[in-house]
Amino acid sequence: MLDKNGIARRIAKELEDGYFVNLGIGIPTLVANYIPKGIEVEFQSENGVLGMGPFPYEGEEDADIINAGKQTITTMPGASFFDSAISFNMIRGQHVDLTILGAMEVAENGDIANWKIPGKMVKGMGGAMDLVASAENIIVAMMHTNRAGASKLLKRCSLPLTGVNCVKKVVTNMAVLEIIEDGFRLLERAPGVSVEDIKNATEGKLIIEGNVPEMVLD
Repeated sequence: MLDKNGIARRIAKELEDGYFVNLGIGIPTLVANYIPKGIEVEFQSENGVLGMGPFPYEGEEDADIINAGKQTITTMPGASFFDSAISFNMIRGQHVDLTILGAMEVAENGDIANWKIPGKMVKGMGGAMDLVASAENIIVAMMHTNRAGASKLLKRCSLPLTGVNCVKKVVTNMAVLEIIEDGFRLLERAPGVSVEDIKNATEGKLIIEGNVPEMVLD
């Protein structure tokens, strides 16, 4: 199985030269550390940054330069800072080519729940609903199961929805799955993970077509 960095490394292979990419909180922020050689992308954060770089090394953090999750970040040459109104104009105007989000649940029809667990206090949903309402290409980075071992890839989400029928692909610690009309189509399996393991960990409809290759991370 993959760890969080492994998930980020695999998602980084989805980046294309010239992409503008929004990174959500959690695992998605790690993607900036694994940009493939030979391509240039611009990472955007809804708190008003365009041109984010990888995380800073210990001792090199600047507390004034943070992402939407309040983590310290680095910036690339030519990076710019602006207010949230401009940032959300970029998002709502569909100027972001790829959005990478974390999630608590994803349904087989592409619904996503990633902002609230009933009974637990949250400060707000942040920019998640704007992102899922505007983005045409959404990849979710998440663990395949929760801490109790229950699937997070479901027939229907049980938590309050962030967006409906919007997720295109899911990369977990076990697999890469594409969401199509019929359910989760299994594209790749993580190293050391069998198709049977993925079946057992997936509540939603899993579609398996032929031989499923193992992920290539390098």
